[in-house]
Amino acid sequence: MNAIESQDHTDLRQAVAALGRRHGKDFDRATLWAEAGKLGYLGVNLPVEYGGGGGGISELSIVLEESGAAGCPLLMMIVSPAICATVIARFGTGEQKRRWLPGLADGSLTMAFGITEPDAGSNSHRITTTARRDGEGWVLTGRKVFVSGVDIADATLIVGRTEDDRTGRLKPCLFIVPRDAEGFGRSAIDMELQAQEKQFELFLDDVRLPADALVGDGDAGLLQLFAGLNPERIMTAAFAIGMGRYALAQAVEYAKTRQVWKTPIGAHQAIAHPLAQAHIELELAKLMMQKAAALYDAGDDVGAGEAANMAKYAAGEACVKAVDQAVHTLGGNGLTREYGLARLIAAARVARIAPVSREMILNYVSHQSLGLPKSY
Repeated sequence: MNAIESQDHTDLRQAVAALGRRHGKDFDRATLWAEAGKLGYLGVNLPVEYGGGGGGISELSIVLEESGAAGCPLLMMIVSPAICATVIARFGTGEQKRRWLPGLADGSLTMAFGITEPDAGSNSHRITTTARRDGEGWVLTGRKVFVSGVDIADATLIVGRTEDDRTGRLKPCLFIVPRDAEGFGRSAIDMELQAQEKQFELFLDDVRLPADALVGDGDAGLLQLFAGLNPERIMTAAFAIGMGRYALAQAVEYAKTRQVWKTPIGAHQAIAHPLAQAHIELELAKLMMQKAAALYDAGDDVGAGEAANMAKYAAGEACVKAVDQAVHTLGGNGLTREYGLARLIAAARVARIAPVSREMILNYVSHQSLGLPKSY
């Protein structure tokens, strides 16, 4: 036990790390997902009464970080238990909680999350996917892009906009759309980055949904949305930190044993110092991630928003540097399949651009933290 983490957190780290080592970098996503769910790791942040572990994002981020550090990160953890299950647990109706949370907790159900649109980018105010009332239900129309894992998800939590009955203005709302809903189409995006979780463009062509497809209170859509986006940023930081730790561990082990002249290459400061810097920056990012998770779990959504953005930014930068230095340390070997580093060159950059670019995070910090005026 230390001043940063409890003994329970340390024990969780060790257990997940052991699971990750058993699967390794050549892991099968479905097998690992099923085992992690059976062991209770996927639902560690969800209420006990719905089959979860009763913890929070602090615990869930440990699971993702440690699995990533073992070379087998589960990208859908960011989406299914962190975003979707968190939103449903906090704001869903009793029936929605009973329907979805037990399965999301044990991994038998998976949910994707659709917010990004082709013409909206990072500007959620430009979302054009709309829902209109139709009798007792809803009709959802629009498009989404870069939605992860739709092919393996039982449903997708879609961010749309509805008309406010009082003002007539459009407001954000969240809808659960089953994968087999009529009019709900998808097309795989041809990505250069080859990951186990595929990316999709979604087409919502007058998708008819029942009244209970709307999550929670339609007037609290913005609050509900950010209740999911803060965990998304925290978990993206965990994803990046785990990836960076894996790359750094490969480089350190190689530098300890690889000998070209009289001593291992790790004895040379040109090799040792950049690796030490990478370690420092990963640890600093991890501290900010832990702060963000603690604030979120304590119910401080405003404080968590600032810290989550900072954590995501720091982790993305640290991850890219760690991966780059690891590949450079191994030289030609860093590009071989044996060490599993070359695939991380592209994957590491994902943490810089998704779910929100580092530039937009700098905008957030300059406006919200520093009080500087906006340029847009």
